[in-house]
Amino acid sequence: MTQTALAVRHVAFEDLGLIEPVLNRLGYDVLYLDAGVHEISAETAVEADLLVVLGGPIGAADAGRYPFLTAEVDAIRERVRRGGRTLGICLGAQLLARALGAGVKAAGHSEIGYTPLTLTDEGLRSPLRHLADVPVLHWHQERFDIPAGAVRLASTPACPNQAFAVGSHVLGLQFHLEADPRALERWLIGHAQALTALGLHPQPLRDAAAGAGTALTTAAARVLTEWLLPASGPAAEVTSAAGSSAW
Repeated sequence: MTQTALAVRHVAFEDLGLIEPVLNRLGYDVLYLDAGVHEISAETAVEADLLVVLGGPIGAADAGRYPFLTAEVDAIRERVRRGGRTLGICLGAQLLARALGAGVKAAGHSEIGYTPLTLTDEGLRSPLRHLADVPVLHWHQERFDIPAGAVRLASTPACPNQAFAVGSHVLGLQFHLEADPRALERWLIGHAQALTALGLHPQPLRDAAAGAGTALTTAAARVLTEWLLPASGPAAEVTSAAGSSAW
């Protein structure tokens, strides 16, 4: 039976990227919902078999400027409450953390570029283990706290909380697992003003994306496939301090 993956997109060039072909292979029909244009309701979010909340250049606490964020967080909260499989990436992970009652705040610095993750013991027993020693794209100025009952999976020197899981159905990623290195130029154009303001030249990012290439594409596919189809990888169970199963 065909399943539906609903992707909430905040800017056009931050799409499903590397994730979309994997979803297609696994039999998902992909639908995009553009935040700020299409209505985001709990009913719509709950109906999908998979919800992916993507990144964007606004903040999780910016509902005063972007009112649609309130409805988005409410929809995520209701979906998680009902046990729906949910993936949040960058801004999406921050909104997911807020929906679960955790704080999101300014990091005090920007983390932009390709850096490998440091996986926790739980992360090494999770699908993220496929990313060990693989540089992934980071592009953020805010950070989330780990929600109560969630398991922390990864960090970087610049950001202690890079990933968390709640059960086997909720995954929040501060980094951009979905970003296709072959399409990074769209990011460099779309975020040109931010790069200039930070004094960052785009060429090192192009070079790093070219170096990430096949290894990142392969690892991202393995992570997503195993997360969606746990039986496809070695059986592993991660337990939070509260004793809840994470995988």
